[in-house]
Amino acid sequence: MMGMFEQRSTEERVRSTNCGTERRRYDAVKRAFDLFVSGIGLIATAPVQAGVAVFVLIALGRPVLFRQPRPGRGGATFEILKFRTMLHPDSTHVTDGQRLTRLGRFLRASSLDELPSLWNVIRGEMSLVGPRPLMVEYLERYTPEQSRRHEVRPGITGLAQVSGRNDLDWDDRFRLDVDYVDSRCLKLDMVILLKTVQTVCGMRGINKSGFDTMPVYTGEKGAGNECA
Repeated sequence: MMGMFEQRSTEERVRSTNCGTERRRYDAVKRAFDLFVSGIGLIATAPVQAGVAVFVLIALGRPVLFRQPRPGRGGATFEILKFRTMLHPDSTHVTDGQRLTRLGRFLRASSLDELPSLWNVIRGEMSLVGPRPLMVEYLERYTPEQSRRHEVRPGITGLAQVSGRNDLDWDDRFRLDVDYVDSRCLKLDMVILLKTVQTVCGMRGINKSGFDTMPVYTGEKGAGNECA
């Protein structure tokens, strides 16, 4: 019996070692792919980003870029970069629906507001594919299982984004995020990137039904208020 347990233990260690080696190889290849595609993307979209910046400046004023701390891999925070889509809050512009402009809705629907996030990928804070980086205050509201979404770099797009985008419930989004963490591979990344193009072109799941954006995650199933 002891020999059987020793053999099984050895086999498990070998599988664990092989899995770790494959995952490190995948991480290295994915990082190289992120750098290559993001670099090309920044160059190719430079004229588009310049045009969007001008429109945002005219419609919304300064600053042109939206900057906000977001949790990344391991929960470490970084400053995400996006084009602004909302007016500054004031006495007449309080809710998302009031602050979100026509230009902002278009930028969100077309995902053009995400283009500056390519700099986050270049800097190693994000990846092209991974769970979306959410609010820092959500960290303490996650269950241990949901927290596993931070085992990898957050992504500009992800499995949840091509499976319903913002029209998914929070529980479904987090389940898909963890599914990605467990099954991530280059083939899955390619599938997600291709489906992202289809999702963006179809402008599906831009916001949660009944909300102008996505409701706040309160940590309670089915609960949440619209983001301010």
